Amino acid sequence: MEFPAGLKYTKDHEWIKVEGDIAYIGITEFAQRELGDIVYIDISSLGKEVAKDEVFGTVEAVKTVSDLFMPVTGTITELNPALDKQPELVNSDPYGEGWMVKVTLSDASAVDSLLSADSYQSLVGA
Repeated sequence: MEFPAGLKYTKDHEWIKVEGDIAYIGITEFAQRELGDIVYIDISSLGKEVAKDEVFGTVEAVKTVSDLFMPVTGTITELNPALDKQPELVNSDPYGEGWMVKVTLSDASAVDSLLSADSYQSLVGA
């Protein structure tokens, strides 16, 4: 299982990649494996500011539906358009083509309080 060192992680299994005051957010490889085959992603918070730990959407797998939690407060500026037709990208490339949202961070320093790759790896027992 991969735990890219350049990302930060949450206990709820989201990852965040920060580039200046912009960030990409998705779910971890561990999360997508637990969910199974992903068939639909529902994010209706485009253009809205979502507070840290609030639900910003859901991911639907064959067996279950799971909430997506915002790792830090930010405004969702873009949804990954590829996921409309290919939600399985989250399974095949969770840290790349399977990103879910792009956000403008309210406070970039808030990312510092998230888990490192090593800490997240310890959390999931991998």
